[in-house]
Parts: sequence; C-alpha cells; structure tokens
Amino acid sequence: MPPEMLQRIMPLLFVLLWSTGFLGAKFGLPYAEPLTFLSTRYVLVIGLMVLIALAMRAPWPRDWRQVFHIGVTGLLVQATYLGGVFMAIHLGLAAGVTALVVGLQPLLTAVGAGWLLGERVSRTQWLGLALGFIGVALVIAGKSAEEGTDMPQIGTMLLPALVALIGITLGTLYQKRYCPGFDLRTGSVIQFVPSLIITAAIASQTETMHIDWSGEFVFALLWLVIVLSLGAISLLNLLIRSGSAVNVASLFYLTPPTTALLAWFLFGETLTGIAFVGMAVAVAGVWLARK
Repeated sequence: MPPEMLQRIMPLLFVLLWSTGFLGAKFGLPYAEPLTFLSTRYVLVIGLMVLIALAMRAPWPRDWRQVFHIGVTGLLVQATYLGGVFMAIHLGLAAGVTALVVGLQPLLTAVGAGWLLGERVSRTQWLGLALGFIGVALVIAGKSAEEGTDMPQIGTMLLPALVALIGITLGTLYQKRYCPGFDLRTGSVIQFVPSLIITAAIASQTETMHIDWSGEFVFALLWLVIVLSLGAISLLNLLIRSGSAVNVASLFYLTPPTTALLAWFLFGETLTGIAFVGMAVAVAGVWLARK
C-alpha cells in the first residue's frame, strides 16, 4: 500500500477500532469488576508483546530517561484513561455520556498544545474543534433523550470519566513532548507494565477480583487485547509520532458518533434524527481541525 494512502487510512482505522472499546466494556463488565478486567487485559497484552518483541528482536530503549517517559505515558493513556472509563461505566454512567465527557479532550489538548508544545492552533482549527464538540453534544443528547437518562442524577458518577479525560489529555501532550518516537513493540511493554502494577494493586484493595469466565467475557477480553491494546494503541502512537497533538486529539471527536453507529449496527440500537445531525457536524469539525 502506498505511504500516502496509508497515512489517510490510519486515522479512520484508529477511530473505528478505538470506538469499539465502549462495546467491549459493555460485553465484559457484567462478568468482572472494572480494574480486575483491565488487569487481566494488561497481563495478556504484556505477554503477547514480549513474545513479539523477542521474536522480532525489537530494540529496547537504552536511556533510562526514555524508559521513564514511556512508562509515564502508559500510566496516563492506559491506567488513568481506561481505568476511568471502565469505572464510570461500571458505576452506571451511560457509555454515551462517558464518551461525551472524554470527547472534551480535543479542547483541552488544543489549549495545552499551545502552552506546553508551542503548537499554533489556527482559527480554522478552533472552529473545527468547536463544531466537533457541538456535534458530539448533539449525538449524546439524542441518545440520552431516547434512553431517558436523567442527567442531574448522574453527577456523582462523572468523577471517573473526568479523571479519564485528564489522563488521555496529559498522556497525548506528554508523549508528544518527551517521547514521540519509540519502538512500538518494546514501548508497548514498557507502557503496560506500570499500568498493570498500579491497576492490580488498586484492584486487590477495592475489588473481589472474581471473574466469571463466560463466552461473552472471553470474547470481550480477547477483542480488547488484540484489537484495542495491540491495534488501536499502536495506531495512536504512530499518529502522535507523525502529527500534531491537536490533529490527533481531534480524532477523538469521532468516537461517540462512531460508537453509536456501531451499536446500531451490532445491537439494533436506534438513532434519533438529532444524533445523525450531530454525526455530520462532528465529521465536519474534525475535517476542519485536521486541515
């Protein structure tokens, strides 16, 4: 495949794969507590990536400062973001509302990119980011109205989603500044090891760590390990390496609409007219933000 075509396909593929994370959580969380679920996922990912790195003789970082920076990125993008999302859904926050909260990331990243990375955010990009936020809000409003979600009653469940939002925002900025380029095979191991240690330690103190190994749970686990942790995270690292932080962050605006569309296709969940309008607005916003 020509490099130019690959560069165009990568963002779209990333959005598609990343959007399935909410569906994987929906499948698996009824059978395991959130941090136990994530700890199991991290163990499998580390095992697979170690085998791949050894088989392909992938280079390991020689500078311990680089190892430290990659590990910090993993704690922010993996442990903090995923832990917050899974906890929010586990506590009862609707997946769509969780996606809306995390969907605020591009705005925070745009501000942080100007302060921390010296990236210039143009007026067109600001317009695109604003349209993306409006589109996401319309999609979630349509889903919330359809499902009868009482927004005032979910305030206490928003904290984990806010923590996830901060984690993914800081993780994107931190990686872009301190470790934009590293081998994806060995780097993934370095990212997931501290995430496993922290997540498992918290799970051991707050959860029963019991797992019901049903077919649905195994499917969700394998999907999240292979498709999300190996596929989507690798694409995210490549996108951060090759693009600006704002451009990469703008892709997250497409996650809630794409998730809603996948849920309609896979589970028969209907979409209101306002949700379709929101999807169109979000797509237009991302196009402007990535120009």
